[in-house]
Order: sequence, then C-alpha cells, then structure tokens
Amino acid sequence: MTPSTWGVREARSALGPWADDLEDEETVDRYAAAAWSVIAEPGDGVAGALVAAFGRLEALRMITGDGLLTGVADARTMARAQERWRPRIDPGAVAAALRTARASATRLILPGDREWPEALDDLGVHAPLCVWVRGDPEHLVAVRPSVAIVGARAATAYGEHIAVELAAGMVSRDVTVVSGGAYGIDGAAHRAVLRAGGLTIALLAGGADRAYPAGHTGMLADIASTGAVVSEVPCGTAPTRWRFLQRNRLIAALSDATVVVEAGWRSGSLNTAGHAAALGRPLGAVPGPVTSAASAGCHRLLREYDAECITAVDDLADMIGACAGDARAGRGSAAEAPAEADARRVRDALSSRSPRSLADLARRTGLSESDVSGRLGVLELEGRARRSAEGWMRGG
Repeated sequence: MTPSTWGVREARSALGPWADDLEDEETVDRYAAAAWSVIAEPGDGVAGALVAAFGRLEALRMITGDGLLTGVADARTMARAQERWRPRIDPGAVAAALRTARASATRLILPGDREWPEALDDLGVHAPLCVWVRGDPEHLVAVRPSVAIVGARAATAYGEHIAVELAAGMVSRDVTVVSGGAYGIDGAAHRAVLRAGGLTIALLAGGADRAYPAGHTGMLADIASTGAVVSEVPCGTAPTRWRFLQRNRLIAALSDATVVVEAGWRSGSLNTAGHAAALGRPLGAVPGPVTSAASAGCHRLLREYDAECITAVDDLADMIGACAGDARAGRGSAAEAPAEADARRVRDALSSRSPRSLADLARRTGLSESDVSGRLGVLELEGRARRSAEGWMRGG
C-alpha cells in the first residue's frame, strides 16, 4: 500500500455526497479521520499523539510507509503500534464504513467541526479522533448542563425506580441526560427522559447504526429522532467488552457530572466513575440496602472514592451546580489497569468453538501480535485460554 492510496480521488469516491461541498484538502482530511477510526481502537494514545503531532492525513501516510515511525514515543512503542495498525489499513473497509454511515443517516463529526463537543478534548491523546452521530449532531454542543446516569444492567426494581426519578427530575431542570443505551439503569434513564420530552444522548460501544442491545432498537431510534446516538467506532462495528470500557470514558467526558445509581462490586459503571473522577468531574452514587449486592459498587464509591451521596433529585441538581474543577478523585481510580484491559480484549476475541490464530486475534483486538501472545500466556496460566495445534480458544 502506498501513500497515494489516500488521495483526493479515493476520498471523494468513499465520501460520496458528503464531499460535494468540501474543498479537496478538507475532503481528504475527513476521509483520513474515517480511516483512523477504522484502523485504531478507541482510546489508542499513540494514534492520538501521532495525529496531534502531524495531522490526520500526514499521520495516515506515515503509517502506510515502509519506515519505522518516530517522534511521539520510544521506538519499541511505535513499532508495536505499527504492528497492531497494519492489519487494519484497508481503504475498502473505510469506504464500506462510510457507505454504511450514509445509508443509516449517520454523520461523521471531527474536532474543529461546529458540532464537535469540546468536552471530549479533555481526554487528551486518548480523545476520539472523530465520532459518528445518528441524530442531530447539534445536540452535542448544546449538551450543557448535562449529567451521566449509569448503573447495572441487571438492575433491581429499586434501582430502576431511582433512575427514573433522577432522569425525570433532570428534564424538569433542563439538564441533558447522558448514558450508555444498555439494559437496566441506562435504559430506565433514557426512557424516562423520552417520556418527559427531554434531551438524552446515548453513547454506544458498537457502531451508531447498530442497535445494541437489540431489545433497545426502538428506544435508540427514538433517541436518534430527538437527541443523538453517538459512537467513536465506525458504522458496522460490533461492540466488545473492551469497547464498552473505552466507551465509558466518553460518557464521563461528555457530562458535567456522573451519578452511579446501582452497581455491583466489579460493575463496568465503576469504570465510568473512575474516568469521571480522573477528569475532575463531580461524581455521585446512590446508596442502597447494605444487604444488596447490586449496590455494593455504589457503597464502594461512597466509602473509597469520596463520591457524593445522592438520595434525591435536589442532591443531584446541587452536584451538577458544583464547580467542575473541584476534582473528586478520592483515594484512587476505579479505572481498569492497562494490562488487565488488554487481557480482557484478547479473551473477548477468543472463540469457544473455533481456534483463532495470533494474526486473527491481533486484527480483532487492535493489539500487536507480540502483545496478544503475552496476554494469551497469562490467560492460559489462569485457565481462561487454551492452545491447540490450530490456534487459540477460550478456556473456562
């Protein structure tokens, strides 16, 4: 593949009608952003640093060349980044993602666009290089004030009741509700806002064109018609556990405050809380019965991470009104360690029925083959992966 692959003709062809009102330089830059969305996994800090240093197009041309990359990290880091990117450098995949986006009325929004939510820039080199939006992208810049209402998928009736009360209370105060579109607390919050005629935004771990979970197809369509459904991965992309965790940082960044309504001890909602704390956003948690495992994570946030105790709509309104610069990081972060996150990505990519090669796993995870091999070794020792003559499979 040569740098000329990413030229004006290819960009205009892939963008289709979206390129009609664009100058050639802008057309290719927009195409390059879509290409990076296909090539790099969410939160790839090396990709973010490379694009920040050289621009989207030049960085794309650099990784398609034959030489080793330098300039934004040490040689080993750059070599491993190239190794994980190369299997995904496919202009056909970029064109397919853009076609699917046009067919599903999904817009590509870049930093610098009028509709770009600048709050995402607080993520630094881990900020998304673009987002894909189904609905009205204008809602992303009109999102203030906003609150993330998140929690367990396996919510109790108590948790869903509290989520509905908080979400409806935010609508009455003209506050946008941000969540992840999942079953349980997320869905209860979104539906309450829709019923009350407010604004809600759903951040997805898969493509914005893919309703996930399928049971929320109608709800997500309603959100897109009145608010926005957003993803940083291209249309057609399947959600994975790793992408859910990375999606959580966008929920935290897009919101002025985050409240966890119900969460188990190791709930993914604690990951969102960790990102909110790291960004200096106010963080709240709803207490539950001390005997309820579904509230153990909330109690952990209250005890260990200095979260605000939210027991009523007025508590949440007061927290949103607090100075966003008053970091409530507590005594630590609930975010997942990088090595554990990589292991999770590799295990998610394994199949329990058919063996997969190192190259296939690297392509699926967005990691280098050497990183995949290292994580597989740990997973094998833990019994969570097993090796056969044909490749690797998921263990017990």
